[in-house]
Amino acid sequence: MAAPQPEPWLRQTHTDIPVVHRAVLHALEQAGEDIEAWCKPLTLEELESRPHGLPSVAFQVRHIARSLDRLMTYAEGNPLSEAQFSALRTESEPSPTKVELFAEFEGTLARTLQRRSALQSVDLNTPRGLGRAAIPTTVGSILIHVAEHTQRHVGQAITTAKVVASLRS
Repeated sequence: MAAPQPEPWLRQTHTDIPVVHRAVLHALEQAGEDIEAWCKPLTLEELESRPHGLPSVAFQVRHIARSLDRLMTYAEGNPLSEAQFSALRTESEPSPTKVELFAEFEGTLARTLQRRSALQSVDLNTPRGLGRAAIPTTVGSILIHVAEHTQRHVGQAITTAKVVASLRS
């Protein structure tokens, strides 16, 4: 078994990228690794279970993916599409299969990394509007929120995954 690696932010990677973008990139890489390690081993039934009334692991994984897509759309200066609103409305619905759940997460994470790269040349202080009310914010603020919001829900997914695993008979 290979020795565990340090967390992405300690690996001295992406040193050519500006610090805010690097931090976002490292947070997203950590999210991918943590979801892989803690959530993928669960069965679909375990992923969808709600122990003690907690939101399911599957909900957290779907929410991470779909919120990344929405937040990056706002960072790019665009309004949400009808497909994104539809996806938002169905975040709480069970996933048809475990494969589809993780394919959505992994695909969205990969696209988010590409979209972040495309924003690297944009001034972080560039104004953006967030949500239907176009709440004033900036590209930099949205990118920082991408990192912290993702990590918050990864933490919730891991905690619920641990509870689910502890309830196995």
